[in-house]
Amino acid sequence: MTGSKSYRFSYIFWGLAVCLFCPSLSFSKMNNEYPDIIYLSQDLLYAAKTGEDTDSMENLLKNIPQGEIINQLNSDDRKLSFYLNLYNAFVQLVLDKKPELYNNRNKFYKSKLFAFAGKFWSLDEIEHDLLRKSSVKLSLGYLNKIAVSDLKIKLRVINIDPRIHFALNCGAKSCPPIAFYEPDKINEQLDIAVKSYLSQDTEYDSIKNTVKINRLFSWFRGDFGGKKGIYKFLYKYDLIPQGTKPKLNFLPYDWTLERKKFIN
Repeated sequence: MTGSKSYRFSYIFWGLAVCLFCPSLSFSKMNNEYPDIIYLSQDLLYAAKTGEDTDSMENLLKNIPQGEIINQLNSDDRKLSFYLNLYNAFVQLVLDKKPELYNNRNKFYKSKLFAFAGKFWSLDEIEHDLLRKSSVKLSLGYLNKIAVSDLKIKLRVINIDPRIHFALNCGAKSCPPIAFYEPDKINEQLDIAVKSYLSQDTEYDSIKNTVKINRLFSWFRGDFGGKKGIYKFLYKYDLIPQGTKPKLNFLPYDWTLERKKFIN
């Protein structure tokens, strides 16, 4: 698959428009042999959106040497962009190919169905091992795995960014919408993703001194720095008045399957 074909996302869909959630408009290579995997992740995500065949792109990603993957993921910004795009792409691709897996969500997230860096990965591994730095899934963000492979240590982020929880789409109706992320815009993109997603369902009641917030805050409270960190997060995004400490009430999460929930 040639570069001009595999990276058509950058110029066919978006044309010449420049927007925050659009990837760069030109194809680039990290060296003379291998494509930039950020662009490849965007292409996979675009194909997942449009329903195009992804076999050639998946094979390309699978066959890029492990060392090249590690070399390209040389910053947290690149890791965040790559893993967010890849996770969101493969959720949609799995739902297209094997929608019945969602009936057993534990199997859905644990099945190792796609490959890069010399191994097959599950959605859980992308989220909890790579994006959450080997956090134990059901520990509320307070426990880390003890036995972690050298590969995962090399590939995982250095610092956990709790904003990822408002960028990952796991297929459920309550999940945030899907966007295309890229390293040089990732910080601003994540800020916008957080603000736009949480502003829809956060309900602050000054009379009762309560605030209803997304249940993701409860499930991953350790990632936010506990209760104190959650308040700081809510202050930062103007979801509650500065200095207030209303009682936190967590909203129910709707696990009804909802596919193709893209921003555009």
